[in-house]
Amino acid sequence: MIYLLHGYGGRDNAFTDRLAKLPESADRLAAAQGFSELIVVMPNAFSLHKGSMYSDSVTTGNWENFVAQDLVAYIDGHYRTIAVRISRGLAGHSMGGYGAIRIGMKRPEVFSSLYVMSACCLAANAPRPEAMAPAEAIKTREQAEEAARAPGFGPSVNLASAAAWSPNPNNPPLYLDLPVKDGKVRPDIVAKWAANAPLTMIERYVPGLNAFYAIAVDIGTKDNLITSNRQLDQALTRLKIPHSYEEYDGDHTNRVGERIERNLLPFFSKSLASPANPTSPAVQH
Repeated sequence: MIYLLHGYGGRDNAFTDRLAKLPESADRLAAAQGFSELIVVMPNAFSLHKGSMYSDSVTTGNWENFVAQDLVAYIDGHYRTIAVRISRGLAGHSMGGYGAIRIGMKRPEVFSSLYVMSACCLAANAPRPEAMAPAEAIKTREQAEEAARAPGFGPSVNLASAAAWSPNPNNPPLYLDLPVKDGKVRPDIVAKWAANAPLTMIERYVPGLNAFYAIAVDIGTKDNLITSNRQLDQALTRLKIPHSYEEYDGDHTNRVGERIERNLLPFFSKSLASPANPTSPAVQH
């Protein structure tokens, strides 16, 4: 059982239509010797601002809890799963890679293997007022909806981050606080964003990460997120958390489909357990 999280601006068809052809990949692999067939769950985390950041927010919903608790409980209750952690994996690309490492480090009792693809938002970067200005200029929900309909990230990505990491129920109509106001940086909001960066969080969750059976991280050498992903590898290495890290020839999206077929699906086929007797004491942890 794999829970596969899409990136910012994506929806539940990201890996079946846009970036990959997952059903076709799974069918090709099914005939391979030693490959265990997998159920892949791909939730839709699109939101008003084009992405939930897979974080719990008092104003836009508890997306972290949704993935790790509600969704897992629903799938286990409605499908023929092996409802133990050693048979569950968590993976994602870009914003989904962020969600995978964020949720994974906190929920080792739910998932046992982790695959992080080209994760965004790993480091706590200082906001630049000029970069925040377009988001700060949006004052109504209608303007936010219009921005979300535009192609690309635009101001919506900063609004999405604020909705996830600095929500404010007392600040209508968008109920969020940006880290810049009137062109001036707000240290208290910057601190909230920094607290949600995995490279900041990771020290607190070493026991959780060490509980994983397998962790893999990969990224393309032409991906502009490569520096922070290298820092993630370095942090995992420094903290003595077993993992694999690979850089491949590619950019942020051009080889995602290939990587899913050649690397991600075989990784989980190997690392996730499919015990004949799920009531055995050996799998009850």
